[in-house]
Amino acid sequence: STRALAGVDLAVQPGEVVGLLGPNGAGKTTLVRILATLLRPTKGTVEIFGTDVVAAPDVVREQISLTGQYAAVDELLSGRENLMMFAELLRLTPSDARRRADELLERFDLADAADRPARQYSGGMRRRLDLASSLVVAPRLLFLDEPTTGLDPRTRIGMWEVIRELAAEGTTLLLTTQYLEEADQLADRIVVIDRGRIIADGTGDELKDRAGGAAVEVLLLHPADCDRATRVLGAVGLPATTTEGPGAHLEVAIAADDGLTVVQRVAAVLQSEEIAVKDLGLRRPTLDDVFLDLTGSSATTDTGTPGDGGRGQPEAAA
Repeated sequence: STRALAGVDLAVQPGEVVGLLGPNGAGKTTLVRILATLLRPTKGTVEIFGTDVVAAPDVVREQISLTGQYAAVDELLSGRENLMMFAELLRLTPSDARRRADELLERFDLADAADRPARQYSGGMRRRLDLASSLVVAPRLLFLDEPTTGLDPRTRIGMWEVIRELAAEGTTLLLTTQYLEEADQLADRIVVIDRGRIIADGTGDELKDRAGGAAVEVLLLHPADCDRATRVLGAVGLPATTTEGPGAHLEVAIAADDGLTVVQRVAAVLQSEEIAVKDLGLRRPTLDDVFLDLTGSSATTDTGTPGDGGRGQPEAAA
């Protein structure tokens, strides 16, 4: 009774990094599961490098790899043993399996913990081991389903570096994430999905320009000056509004191509009135603004649409 996907039409070019964004329940994970041959679509056609995922899933699986939302490592095995197990399942010889495991342990900064059981690893270490397992045999296409969820900022930045390296090596990447900064940092192109449909597709800058809302933001040193600052700016044709948050934050809306001029005018007016300013700058729309504009919710808001994650067998038209 649930339509998890409702006519998704998506083309990704070889070597491209595409960020797939959407609220919880939008259909992101269901789409990834279909693309990765784990869930059969009820309608539509999906091809990976020219091969139909339903007609020839084994051929597709030889060219792809998937890192899911949760680290899939054997906690009883050491980091090295986990990697060697995957390598031997992928038909590497024992000597090649050990060599590849050592290379990946070094690359993912796990060499010092290589022989410790994975159950003793931190969440970030398990996540890195999980991604390393996906790269035992270099895939042409790598699906990363929320790969940095729950990681601390330092570990997340480290994962970003690895993802950038993979992209530089020519791996095609489809990245689902709820961290908007992550998509902005990593993706060549961003696709927004909501309620099973693609509702926006473009670069980060293109989507931000579409959202509009560029403004000059002012933080006054003294909150008591807020009313006077609003009044004097309005008197010279710079209508200012008070924004939410602690302190005296003002915002002056501007046209996208008029930012520098307005910044200079705002600064001059406040200086002439001897109104102390703590910070002043030009703010472009963020991807969070894009989300609110497109979906009416933030990236982490659950829309209530069931079926994401591929639980059960929701109807999925790709």
